[in-house]
Amino acid sequence: MSLPKAYTPKEYEDEIYGKWEKSGYFNPDNLDLPDDVPIFTISMPPPNATGQLHVGHTLGIALQDIMARYHRMRGDRTLWLPGVDHAAIATQNVVEKLLKKEGTSRHKIGREKFLRRVQEYVSQSKSTIENQTRKMGASCDWSRENYTMSPELSHAVHMQFKKMYDDGLIYRGERIVNWCPRCHSTLADDEVEHVEQKTKLYWIKYGPFILATTRPETKLGDTAVAVHPSDKRYKNMVGKKYQILGVLGKFEITVIADNAVDKNFGSGAVKVTPSHSFVDAEMAKKNNIPGKQIIDEDGLMMENCGKYAGMKTLEAREAIVKDMTIMGLIDHIDENYQHNLSICYRCQTPIEPLPSWQWFVAVDKEFKLKNKDLIKKFGKERATLKEISKWAVESGTIDIVPERFKKIYYQWMENLHDWCISRQIWFGHRVPVWYRGKKNDDEIYVGLEAPKRDGWIQDEDTLDTWFSSALWTWSTLLNKKDYQKYGRLEEWVEESPDLKNFHPTSVMETMHDIIFFWVARMIMMTLHAINQIPFKTVYLHGMVCDRHGKKMSKSKPETCIEPIAVSGKYGTDALRLSLIIGNTPGNPLRLSEQKIVSFRNFSNKLWNIGRFIEFNSEKNNFKEENEFETKTLADKWIMSKFNSLIAEATGDIDNYHFSHAGEKLYDFAWHALADWYIEIAKLQNDQNTHNLAHHVYVNLLKLLHPFTPFVTEKIYESFGAGKMLLIENWPIADDKKINSQAEQDFIIVQELIANIRLWKKDNRIGQNEIIKLQIAGADKIINSELSMINHLAKAEIKIISILAKSDFEVRNLKVSMVK
Repeated sequence: MSLPKAYTPKEYEDEIYGKWEKSGYFNPDNLDLPDDVPIFTISMPPPNATGQLHVGHTLGIALQDIMARYHRMRGDRTLWLPGVDHAAIATQNVVEKLLKKEGTSRHKIGREKFLRRVQEYVSQSKSTIENQTRKMGASCDWSRENYTMSPELSHAVHMQFKKMYDDGLIYRGERIVNWCPRCHSTLADDEVEHVEQKTKLYWIKYGPFILATTRPETKLGDTAVAVHPSDKRYKNMVGKKYQILGVLGKFEITVIADNAVDKNFGSGAVKVTPSHSFVDAEMAKKNNIPGKQIIDEDGLMMENCGKYAGMKTLEAREAIVKDMTIMGLIDHIDENYQHNLSICYRCQTPIEPLPSWQWFVAVDKEFKLKNKDLIKKFGKERATLKEISKWAVESGTIDIVPERFKKIYYQWMENLHDWCISRQIWFGHRVPVWYRGKKNDDEIYVGLEAPKRDGWIQDEDTLDTWFSSALWTWSTLLNKKDYQKYGRLEEWVEESPDLKNFHPTSVMETMHDIIFFWVARMIMMTLHAINQIPFKTVYLHGMVCDRHGKKMSKSKPETCIEPIAVSGKYGTDALRLSLIIGNTPGNPLRLSEQKIVSFRNFSNKLWNIGRFIEFNSEKNNFKEENEFETKTLADKWIMSKFNSLIAEATGDIDNYHFSHAGEKLYDFAWHALADWYIEIAKLQNDQNTHNLAHHVYVNLLKLLHPFTPFVTEKIYESFGAGKMLLIENWPIADDKKINSQAEQDFIIVQELIANIRLWKKDNRIGQNEIIKLQIAGADKIINSELSMINHLAKAEIKIISILAKSDFEVRNLKVSMVK
């Protein structure tokens, strides 16, 4: 089968992927491999079940696919496990918007019908995501695909909840939480974003104090004033109670001393609102000061706020400031105070710190390790989640690429507070807790199924999406058959062959911005659940930006690059190369359509090289037994360059330098092979040369396959190899064929030819016009390669001993045109 004149990706890509998938080779169980081969595992970060993949997902898929294809070709038992995340809040928000367009809401249709609508939406979205992932060339094992809300993974989530509860690591308590009035749910600390804004700072007359605040409406919930213990101005006031005049009349506060107070802020005295501030709640707890809630879950002032009840907080602020001004309680106002506003990462609604009964993971409470190997490495039998998770990276047990993110990881771990895992939404894993009693929590039952007796009511809340996602690397490898029979996680783990064979996973490749949301929690939860690390290496990629280095935005469609659209236009290989080459771990990548076009040209160049080699190869079929020798300098040079390339590309991929490997492969194919050796092959034009060129090209296809899988597979198929490139053996460098002298000698030839071409250009002489030159100072290399130099430079060169005047010089050579 001969290669057509032009490569048209859309004509071949679906067909090629279909053949790969039909072969079953994405599944490591279908490959005939020795028992003792290395294991390589990647768990695909599951995209959210909320629509289509964006170009950031495509970058991740390309990087992971490079690793999977490379290790598969190296002969490793390679598993790349795909899946989809239910993305609770995000998915619920999407479906709620759909219902709103229909003139209804989740509350009107009820929980049961709403969850059915969500499942319908997820089913459609999941199918779209799967097809898009295939379109990007992902060689993942679809037979092992997982979904975080599947019955099997839900069983694992409930098991882990119970295990942590039994170990004292999950508890229910009333705490100040980040509350989103729009999503009607709590948020973990790292789900809260902070935006700097200009606001007003109000200086309020507060009995004997002048206090500064950005939120005068919370004055209605004040129960104390706090000062720093070392502040001499207020030393005699600590411990005393004062009657304060407010907009609703007089109220009593206590003066407390606490190191959390910044005595350089405002007057050095701050109002304490325990029910609406994390810092104030801690101070109040230490000093036994009660709280008073004044804002509800809708972000409205409560009934205890008198005439301000029912107002939104900003509305109440205006009304209270107006009344305080009339009462003479406003000292002055700073109009341009810079302030960090906390907002919801999903909907950008300002966060309200509220007191609430929630479920938490205790990060500073010790639990008992059971894995003897882990105990030996860690050095003791008991650990906290925070402690052992920090150790896992500090000890080198888990590596993070790039290195600088380790420092960020340590800082996050050191400042980690108990993790609020309950969410007040309907879609997600329902908290596996049941209550019974007048107060609804007199009796608590935690289990995998509802209690048998009457009177039990299940907790209405669902679990934070990141709780289930944190179990991803190991829960997806559990034995799915008869999963319901397992009542203890240890039993299930013991009877899960995939978990034993493929865990810990080798690499977790993901976006750097979820190192806290997900990566750190996977480490924390996996070390507790099965006493293993979830992965050996974390590779973090950066954000894909537009050509100006700015974030792509749907509000500016001209900045966005849609993966499916551009892959259909230019080919998936072109898109993949444009995302890989020039990309470094943890750093933003600039992407433009022009860049993608340039790599489409590379696919065309590779195709055209193939057509030349196929045409000139004996019977259009390369065979290993076709012998060749390195007879000429060009032969020695190309074989040396190619074997160096094999060694360097292999080392680069092993060390996660994917861009470096891609650049070297691109440069060799386009310049060393196409620009130089193919042109020389036209001159040498013998069977030995064509056999050598065929050998280099076919093995170059193998090296390029992880980067450009579609075009390389199609060319390889046309060459009649019989075996899929997908499972071919990765080339091994032959050090004996690396010839530094030949490379140095050939550089001299290249420089001479390049300078002749440049001189022609500068003197407006056509490159195909043959010119006569005299060269003085030529050594044996120039003499022996004169025929090749003349052919490539389009020149007739005469070697002479002495040249009085030259038009240009190259090294020790003097060159003059014969007129």
